[in-house]
Amino acid sequence: MEFRHLGRSGLKVSEISYGNWLTHGSQVEEDAAKQCVQAALDEGITTFDTADVYAGTKAEAVLGRALKGVRRESLEIFTKVYWPTGPGQNDRGLSRKHITESIHASLRRLQTDYVDLYQAHRFDFETPLEETLKTFDDLVRQGKVLYVGVSEWTAEQISQALKIADEMGFDRIVSSQPQYSMLWRVIEAEVVPLSEKEGIGQIVWSPIAQGVLTGKYVPGQQPPAGSRATDTNGGANMISRFMNDDVLTRVQELKPIAADLGLTMAQLAIAWVLQNPNVSSAIVGATRPEQVSDNVKAAGVKLDDEVLRRIDEALGDIVERDPAKTVSPRNR
Repeated sequence: MEFRHLGRSGLKVSEISYGNWLTHGSQVEEDAAKQCVQAALDEGITTFDTADVYAGTKAEAVLGRALKGVRRESLEIFTKVYWPTGPGQNDRGLSRKHITESIHASLRRLQTDYVDLYQAHRFDFETPLEETLKTFDDLVRQGKVLYVGVSEWTAEQISQALKIADEMGFDRIVSSQPQYSMLWRVIEAEVVPLSEKEGIGQIVWSPIAQGVLTGKYVPGQQPPAGSRATDTNGGANMISRFMNDDVLTRVQELKPIAADLGLTMAQLAIAWVLQNPNVSSAIVGATRPEQVSDNVKAAGVKLDDEVLRRIDEALGDIVERDPAKTVSPRNR
């Protein structure tokens, strides 16, 4: 495993991190989840990403149990706040009330006194940004949160937050967690240039495009049983944007490129996002331990300019690049 700084901060994270969005507490049983976490630890992964909303709060609890007994100082535990975790009007968003209540609940579920990174899971149009940032800053000063980040924020929203933080003396955002893959490059035009200038690192999710970039989805054929595309807990909805024959046909053209490099399709996809110097870590998930072991082989892989050109040529115009695709709900 190799390590990178999280943005311009002093915190180092594993180049590949382990995430449990659609798996723990949902797709896989707890024993399998624990085996995947152990495989991640065995492979040198130290960075674990989750969120309060995953599997209706169950994912955090599963991760907390899976990491119990591991030296806390050897881990970087990330979680997030924004999406509803209860039925009330204040069980959501980035108000002082919800952030404060959510961090305490997350710490209980994760069985830790602090999280290394606390992320605003979306932008909250209903809460003054100053209120959100002051609350995050208070948690940093209380030692419950070490660093602050955001997820799926636009460059304009990140810029606003940095301006307020600088004016008010609040702790600055050090990370952004966007979707990023060969197929989904919406951060490249605006978010990445701003982040490079301001010392913010990307922790990217879905580098394999929810499994599409493994090549297992073949145009004109039904998705394999038990795959993400058949998952009724949210996976099928997320992957649907890529499940058309134009995309799937182009993805098949990546197979000879991966073969020439001695990589699996998944390894090629993960290695591709890690070529971006603004990426601090790529999040991978797994339903089986061997998937973790396979994915981590992308760490340290260097792709030359000719390989990158071949990838762009293979995918052509199916790549999504529009920055406007980064969207938060107008109403939480």
